[in-house]
Amino acid sequence: METTYDILGMTCDHCARAVSDELSALGGVERVDVDVAGGTATVAHAAPLADDAVRAAVEEAGYTLGRPDRLPLL
Repeated sequence: METTYDILGMTCDHCARAVSDELSALGGVERVDVDVAGGTATVAHAAPLADDAVRAAVEEAGYTLGRPDRLPLL
């Protein structure tokens, strides 16, 4: 599954690497794609991620987590 998160405060490739490194260290994360221009990080993961763990990882990188972009349930 994939979840896209809004990441506030990123401005450069260094920002993207910092966020990617922290999110990649979370258990169950398979891939992280960071879009600096869009201010998002898309995380591919095998099992649901705890929102507090994602928030802590983003804050450890020095940024602020916005709302995750989740598809509506049908």
